[in-house]
Amino acid sequence: MATLQDLAARIDRLLLRHEELERTNELLREQLKVLTNERDSLRSRLGAARARVDALLERLPAGEHTGGES
Repeated sequence: MATLQDLAARIDRLLLRHEELERTNELLREQLKVLTNERDSLRSRLGAARARVDALLERLPAGEHTGGES
């Protein structure tokens, strides 16, 4: 049977592990926030680039943006 000292030592280790996991979790939350912001920025830039390409394609005379010869 475990002694009181053994249980206390185990509790101490569990508390340390819990604190470590909380710090890791907070770091992961921060990283997720940064990556989410980066993703949103890239999506926005992609949307703007698509709009510019679409505008350029509309300026081409009919049939020239199909990629083939008629």
